[in-house]
Amino acid sequence: MINEIERRDIEPQFWKHKKLQHMTPKEWESLCDGCGKCCMNKLEDSESGEVEFTTVACRLFDDTTCLCACYPIRHQFVPNCVVLRPSNIAAHLYWLPQTCAYRLIYENKPLYSWHPLNSGSQETVHAAGVSMQDKTIPEFAVTVEHWEDYIIEEPI
Repeated sequence: MINEIERRDIEPQFWKHKKLQHMTPKEWESLCDGCGKCCMNKLEDSESGEVEFTTVACRLFDDTTCLCACYPIRHQFVPNCVVLRPSNIAAHLYWLPQTCAYRLIYENKPLYSWHPLNSGSQETVHAAGVSMQDKTIPEFAVTVEHWEDYIIEEPI
């Protein structure tokens, strides 16, 4: 995710005419709305493949800022953290939240009005109530066997 100052250097509404695979790294990163849902632990039904979101946050997630506390070096602490790229988005689409800009663009759908690229502010995702800000429990505070107690409906 990039900040509001960096966002000013990006072509307005680039996502409306650029394919994901043609975006610059800065454009790609700016699609992240900062909701934090991808940093929540998920439960996947082995038979149906259905994915359930939980409020159980990755150990590196800061639920005040909705950012990864160690983003550049997160793989040192969470080796299975997915690096989403245009080349692998199709394989990971099933666990991305319904409101995720990467998913929406991939599915040729518009971004929500609260998305920072539309609103101009990172705070609108929180004001719209779709972020995980102040809604999580750290993964070290609950055992995996109890994650199902923290399942949430998506989108929140």
